[in-house]
Amino acid sequence: MTAEAALRGARRVVVKIGSALLVDRASGLKRDWLASLVADVARLAAEGREVLLVSSGAIALGRSVLKLPGGLLRLEESQAAAAVGQIALAKAYADILEPHGIVAGQILLTLGDTEERRRYLNARATIGTLLQFGAVPVINENDTVATAEIRYGDNDRLAARVAAMMSADLLVLLSDIDGLYTAPPALDPEARHIPLVERITPEIEAMAGAAASEYSRGGMRTKIDAGKIATDAGVAMIITQGQRLSPLGAVLSGAPATLFRPTASPVMARKRWIAGHLNAAGRLVVDRGAVRALRSGKSLLPAGVRKVEGEFGRGDAILVLDEEGLEIARGLVSYDAGEARAIMGLRSTAIEAVLGRGTRSCMIHRDDLVVARHFDAAEEAA
Repeated sequence: MTAEAALRGARRVVVKIGSALLVDRASGLKRDWLASLVADVARLAAEGREVLLVSSGAIALGRSVLKLPGGLLRLEESQAAAAVGQIALAKAYADILEPHGIVAGQILLTLGDTEERRRYLNARATIGTLLQFGAVPVINENDTVATAEIRYGDNDRLAARVAAMMSADLLVLLSDIDGLYTAPPALDPEARHIPLVERITPEIEAMAGAAASEYSRGGMRTKIDAGKIATDAGVAMIITQGQRLSPLGAVLSGAPATLFRPTASPVMARKRWIAGHLNAAGRLVVDRGAVRALRSGKSLLPAGVRKVEGEFGRGDAILVLDEEGLEIARGLVSYDAGEARAIMGLRSTAIEAVLGRGTRSCMIHRDDLVVARHFDAAEEAA
C-alpha cells in the first residue's frame, strides 16, 4: 500500500501541524499556507471523511504577537505566549474554515486527558460529538497550564494519542521532510528515502535525527515514537512534506511520503485490548432483548440491565452476562456502580430525572464493548 492509497481509504484522519509550518518568526501566521491546508480538509470532509487537526503554533504565534525575543523562553513566558497565541490561532482556524461551511471546535488537552480513565472518556466523547455535528476539532496541548512534569512534550506524540483514543484510521504528520530516510539527509547525502515501513524495529528507530527548528520540540525521533503509539493502536501513519501548499492534496497526487503500516485495524486493536487485557471490576446482568441488541452490534442501554454486581467506577472494564450467567460481552462502563443501579431498567430519556443531570444514554457504548463471539478473533489478532 502507498501513502496515497492509505489517505484515500481512510474514514477518520488525524492531521498534525507543526509550528514551523504555521508561523513565520518575522511575519506571524502563514495564512496562505493555512488556507491551502483548510481547502484540503474541506475536500476530505466533502468526500465523507472525518478530519481532526492537532495543531501546534500557539506559543510560536503568541511570541510573535508579544514580540518576545528568539531563543528559549522561561516557562512563564511560554505559557503567556500560549495564552495570547491560542486565541489568535483558534480565530484563524474558525475564520478560514467558515467559508467552506465548516465549524471549528477547539480542544485543549493535558497529559491526564489521555492517561486518566474518566478524563480520557470525557475527551473522547466530546471530540466524537464534534465529529457527529460535522465540526473539525482543532486540538492542541494546553500550554497555558501544562508543566514539564505533566506534558506530552511534543505534538507528534499528542497526535498519536488522539488518533489512538479516537480509533482513527490514519495519522498524518506534516513535517519539514518528505518522510523517513535511512539517515538524516542533511548530514548524509547518500541517505535513501523509505516509502513504506512494515514494522518499527530498532533499525528504524536508529534512523531518527533531532529537531531542526527553534519552534520545534522534536524531530524524526519523536515522529518514530508517535508511530509506535499509533501503529500499536491500529492506526496507519504518514510522514510527509508539509511546507508545500495543499500538503494533503499533494499526498493524494502521489507526492513522496513514508507510510507506516498498523499492526491491526483500529477497531480490532481496541477490541483486542478490551477482550484480553483488562480485569473485570464488576458485572451487569441483562435481559434477552439486550442480548439480541448486543449481538446485532448495538450499544447496551440501561433499559436492558436487570442486575448490577460489584463496585466499579465509570470507565472500568466490566462483564455483561445473560440471565443464565453466560458471559455475553465485556466493555468499558459509562457509569459508576451506584449510578448504574439507580438507572437500570429505565429508558434513556429517564436518566436525567433520576441522576439530576444530563448524561450519556448508553450503559456501555458499542465502541467500548466487545461481544463474546469476537473474543477468539481478538486473540488471533494479538
